Amino acid sequence: MENNVKYNCLIVDDEPPAREVLKRYIAQLPMLHLAGECSNALQAAAMLKSEHIDILFLDIQMPQLSGLELIGALINPPKIILTTAFGQYAVKAFELEVTDYLLKPVSFERFLKAAMKALPDQDSAQQAPVKKGAADFSSPAFLYFRADRKMIKVQLDEIQYVESLKDYVKIHTTRGTVITKLTMASLEAMLPVAAFLRVHRSYLVASDKIDSYTPDEVYISAREIPIGAKYQMQVLAALNCVNR
Repeated sequence: MENNVKYNCLIVDDEPPAREVLKRYIAQLPMLHLAGECSNALQAAAMLKSEHIDILFLDIQMPQLSGLELIGALINPPKIILTTAFGQYAVKAFELEVTDYLLKPVSFERFLKAAMKALPDQDSAQQAPVKKGAADFSSPAFLYFRADRKMIKVQLDEIQYVESLKDYVKIHTTRGTVITKLTMASLEAMLPVAAFLRVHRSYLVASDKIDSYTPDEVYISAREIPIGAKYQMQVLAALNCVNR
């Protein structure tokens, strides 16, 4: 993507502090341009008719017209990133094919991930940041973890899911389990981004090991693993991307 290409963003939220957070985040990304902000969905509907908007940051619960109702009324909507304090709308949001679903308070890291998803495919592929320390199945295909006073080799393609145990993680593989002193965030950064999916604050799963799923759980080898509200939109989008 050329450095001078910018994508117009519109913020719609009835809470000024929430708009200020998003404005600050947008200002930090050179590829984004704040085209405007609205305090309600009716203002947004009018602006969407008069201005070209690429990415819409949209709150859900607003007076007169909700964010979900606005989406339903749009004929050719831009990429939509919902921003809300409520997790119960994730399934409905997915049905409306929004790009992402951010729970307030929104961190910059989470905002960045959503923004990159909203960029056109050819640009997001070039601009998407690579996780520091992320491995790839082509090099290498395994990692060593300290457990039982020794370093144990774990083949990445044998990992089924990972369970957080406070300061430890329990790595479930097709061969057995390995418990090592490591945070979930640290382990997630070591694994291939495309092959593993965070479904809950306490669970990380190998996408190709999922046997079945509902909006609330994934199933791996008869084990039921919950999908957290914070991750629900992301998980459903990832698991259904082939049907988009």
